[in-house]
This record gives sequence, C-alpha cells and structure tokens, in this order.
Amino acid sequence: MNALAVTTPTGPAGTLAREAGLYQFTCAAEADARSAISLTMPVRRLAYAGASLPPIFQMNQPEGFLRERLRHLLAKSTVDDPALTMALLPGDAAIGRVFLSREGRPPATTTAEAGESLQHILRYQGAEGLFDTLLERYLLRSGVSGVQPKVLVPERVEPRADGLDMGMAPPARATAVTHDLIVKSGLDEFPGLAINEFVCMTAVARAGVPCPPFYLSDNTRLFVMRRFDRTPEGGSLGFEDMAVLCGLDAERKYSGAYERVARVIEDNCAPDRVGPSLHQLFDMVALSCILGNGDAHLKNFGLLYTDPQTDDATLAPAFDIVNTTCYLPGDALALSLDGNRSLFAARLGLLAFGQTCRLTPRQVRQRVGELVGAVQDTLVAFRGLAEGVPGLVERLSAGVEAFGAVFSVAVR
Repeated sequence: MNALAVTTPTGPAGTLAREAGLYQFTCAAEADARSAISLTMPVRRLAYAGASLPPIFQMNQPEGFLRERLRHLLAKSTVDDPALTMALLPGDAAIGRVFLSREGRPPATTTAEAGESLQHILRYQGAEGLFDTLLERYLLRSGVSGVQPKVLVPERVEPRADGLDMGMAPPARATAVTHDLIVKSGLDEFPGLAINEFVCMTAVARAGVPCPPFYLSDNTRLFVMRRFDRTPEGGSLGFEDMAVLCGLDAERKYSGAYERVARVIEDNCAPDRVGPSLHQLFDMVALSCILGNGDAHLKNFGLLYTDPQTDDATLAPAFDIVNTTCYLPGDALALSLDGNRSLFAARLGLLAFGQTCRLTPRQVRQRVGELVGAVQDTLVAFRGLAEGVPGLVERLSAGVEAFGAVFSVAVR
C-alpha cells in the first residue's frame, strides 16, 4: 500500500502507511490540535503504530454485504487492503471528519450533478430492484459500517414551480447536493427488516430520544435515514463510535459492557453534556431491552463533536435500533448489562444501570414506564404494518408486557 494522505476540515492531519507489517500514522508537521483525527489520538511527533489499522480508520469500513460487493468490484484492480478501499471513497462521503486520499491527490468529492430524490426513492414502484440500482451507482461512496445491506446516497433537491419531483433521471442542469441518505434493505435474508426498523425507530422517536429523520418507502422494502454528522451548511462534524473510543478493533464491537460506554461518556463529553448524554444512553439501552434489540453493540453508539479542541462532545442520536428476536428467537444483548447479557435479566439490570447513568431508582422506574408506553403506543398505531414482519408483533408485545410488569406499567 502506498502512503495515504489524511486530512480533516482544518487541513492536513498526517500520513497513513504500512511498512514491515505495521500500520503507521504520522502526524503532519503543520497539524495543530484541531487536526487530531480522534479524541484519543492527539497530535504528537511520535508515530502511532500497530499491527492492525488504527480504530479510527476501521470505523467506516464496510462490513458484510457491502464489503463482499467491494471486494468483488476491486478484486482485479487492487489488493484487499481496508485502508486503500477507504481511500477510494469520496472524501465528502466518509462518516465523520477524517478523510483519506492517495498522496498528492485531494480527497474525492461528489459532483453537484449527482444525487437522487428522496420522494422518488420513497414512492418508487418499478418492477426492477431500486436498491440494486442505487448500490450500483453509489457503491464506491458508501463508507458506512454495519452488516445490513445499505448504501449512502447523495440527495438531490430540485425545487419546481409545480412542486413535483424530478425523479431519478440525471438533471439537465447542475444542482446542489444538500444531504446524504442512508438507504437500507433487508433483502431476502431478513424479511421485513425495513418495516422492523421503521417501527422500532418510531418508538424511539415517540419516547423523545434524539434520532435523525427517517422514512419507510411506500412499498415497505426500503428504510431511509438522513446522516447526522453534517452541519446544515454541509460542514463535517466529528463522529467516533465507542469501539474507536475504547481503542478496540471493529471486529470486537461485541466486547465489553454498557457500563463501559457510560465511562467513555464521562471521560470525553463536554461537562454540561455528560448528564444529558448519560440519560440518553440509559434510554437507548432500555429501549433496546424492551424492543428486543440484540445488536446494540459498541459501533451503534458514538460521540458527535465539532473538533477535538471544541469542548462540545455529546452522545450521537440513536440509530440502527431493530428487533432481532423475531429473526433469532434466542438472541441476547450485544453487550453485558449489570454483568449479564440476558434480555430476561435486563429487567432488573436496568435499575443498577440507571444509577450508573445518574438516575435515582424512582427516576428509572418512571422513565422505563414512559419508554414502555412509547413502544406500546407505537405498536397500537402501526400494528397493521408490523404484522407484515413474521413474529414482530408478538416479540414487541412480549417486551411491553415483561418490562411493564416489572416496572408496574399498565399494559393496554
């Protein structure tokens, strides 16, 4: 692998290379504290070196479905090197504020002519698979982790006098790409996954937990969520998942406990954001327990901030919350809670975890009651939709009843 240039919105950050079996990141001579690539990797003269890619560079590596598609696409043109793969992605597509490019070349950017209409994606009723079409167009800009099939699509907004959407056809004139859309599909492996995530995320939103705007396509096959690591003006915000902040390789995302996530928040969040972030963490963990989400691992929690020198780090909005037990009936929590991964035991573990998150036992009981109510209300409102996913209504109802009973919530 040739050396790769690493940049941030503040300028050159350093160089990533691999020599003698070691990955080495060397900070640029002109880099200042704001150019640090991670909250845990301050600018210094000594190179960061190790046998594996530094976690901050592993964060956006495609996994599962996307990784296999990329390996197939690049098999004849390059070696299977994760850092090199990330360097091929447009700089404005990478999640967070750290961009890779080949030395001597600026990070690639998405052209103004690119992009798709959100309304067309949601209303699409064609015979051919829209997800496959989007994947073919945008595979090389989809630096998004996660096993679920997904693609990062630039949104094209084209105002029309009659208010109609322009559709998927490339525009005749250049238009500004204002946002990115993360488009997900369960394909055949997880039937009804788009509906599943929409229902679960709706419960999260009803509970008042911060989350990005999200949508379900009219044909219920696609779940769409806006990315949240960009400013309204299009600037890049820092984002680091908990695996990065714990210094762990991406493959160890199921290692550790939710209590460790709480400690990371205490160590890295702005003082005035620690309390609210811990309360939000409690909500996200409790909802994962109630909803039967066994995939709330380290990479599904993260911190959002302006730059390492701006003291404003806070817990990122909730994302990737689904019920997994309708596909894996014996599924357990992704991380341990009060020393246990059992969803059944989580009912009591939440009381101890609440204290970790600076909540009193009374506040825990009240809040869990509110969260159970939000899930229950969502299930009532979207029961017909949820019935399209085998086992989903039964699993969500079981969670409502189990946690409602422990926390004395009246279940309708």
